Amino acid sequence: MLFWHSQPEPYHQQSSSTSFLRDVLALPIFKQEEPQPSPESDSKVSPFQYVLCAATSPAVKLHEETLTYLNQGQSYEIRMLNNRKQVCCTDLSSKYVKSILRVVFHDRRLQYTEHQQLEGWKWNRPGDRILDIDIPLSVGIIEPRANPTQLNTIEFLWDPAKRASAFIQVHCISTEFTPRKHGGEKGVPFRIQIDSFKQNASGEYTEHVNSASTQVKVFKPKGADRKQKTDREKMEKRSPQEREKYQQSYETTFLTECSPWPDLPCVTNTPSPGYSSSPPSFSIRDGRNVSPNQEGDLLLPNLADPLLPNASIQDAQQWLHRHRFSPYSRLFANFSGADLLKMSKEDLVQICGPADGIRLYNVIKRRNVRPRLTVYVCQEAEHSRAVQPQKQDQSADTLCVYHAIYLEELTALELTEKIANLYSIAPCQINQIYRQGPTGVHILVSDEMVHYLIDESCFVISTLKAESSEGYHIILK
Repeated sequence: MLFWHSQPEPYHQQSSSTSFLRDVLALPIFKQEEPQPSPESDSKVSPFQYVLCAATSPAVKLHEETLTYLNQGQSYEIRMLNNRKQVCCTDLSSKYVKSILRVVFHDRRLQYTEHQQLEGWKWNRPGDRILDIDIPLSVGIIEPRANPTQLNTIEFLWDPAKRASAFIQVHCISTEFTPRKHGGEKGVPFRIQIDSFKQNASGEYTEHVNSASTQVKVFKPKGADRKQKTDREKMEKRSPQEREKYQQSYETTFLTECSPWPDLPCVTNTPSPGYSSSPPSFSIRDGRNVSPNQEGDLLLPNLADPLLPNASIQDAQQWLHRHRFSPYSRLFANFSGADLLKMSKEDLVQICGPADGIRLYNVIKRRNVRPRLTVYVCQEAEHSRAVQPQKQDQSADTLCVYHAIYLEELTALELTEKIANLYSIAPCQINQIYRQGPTGVHILVSDEMVHYLIDESCFVISTLKAESSEGYHIILK
């Protein structure tokens, strides 16, 4: 081994030691040849790069992800750079590329409740958007769109052969999603992510090209400048040895390559009602004649997209992405569906951590949350056929079948929709739902009444033709 002396040596000794080291390093075992780029490594280079024109923080340690501070409502440029000149094998058949830009939570805990967090922000800031695009400042952007229902997402087309820059504005601040929702505390970090797609054979932008993201924090106007200045002053007060443990601040931020954002299709359990001119047939579907898929759509909680034991490694990877376990896809790169199903809760917690491990275990085992209220209903005609023979002959083998209805929202509207599914009619054809009270009076079913229903109550359903319309009244006995 070679040791460097901490004490200064005479000049002639230093020269001789330097020449000695030069001779030693010239030996073949210390020579390092320049790696020659192979076609495989070139093909793995991303075709596009994205640069956020905002300075990175100097208070980030080495081997940690960069952090960039942004001001609320200020326009920041994101440049789309084309790497196809360096990567000759990348083939983009379409002239334009569609990019979807979104602001999401960096914290995994908040990602689980993203929908609730965004709905709460929308309630407190009606009419505002989390992410906007500054069209007058943007260059080379075609057909910019902002979905009114997705406040944190924008999309646009751009030509890779020309200069393209999108100026974005983030209107939410990091402290709005903390428990106290005001300044003076550490705000939550966000991620700015871009997913780019090219056209397929049918002309739709569905073929994924690449994705990149970076970590940011958003402050009130001019707050990012003050935070950047504070971090810089803290670094200047540290010793040179301590400053070596931190990253250097750069004027721009490069977005690093990442997995594509998992856009899950909207799944509904309510089948489309059939509208016809003929009067509907009011017979509850017999559970013995209903297919498993129909029965699950009508009566059971959502059990869609299970992980099957015969799923291949590729299917298991896609399943992990769909259920937002992309960060762990590399850890399970060689796992099939059967391999994941064999893992215990302790194994998953050890690999993914307590929060993600328990969530992955529950999703794999298809554990569902118990419904808030369960009621059992039976059609009056069927109930009468079962009760009448019992009065005449106690040994008659007649079965009265009840059907389960699971309620989550505990509203009269939800109860109406579930009963309409049993009758195979549209919910609008049910005018009112009544509950038969003492002495046979009919009590209108309201949200409050549904809320105070006893769990696993049993009702016999009868129908009454409405006089003023073509609909029907439902009576729960």
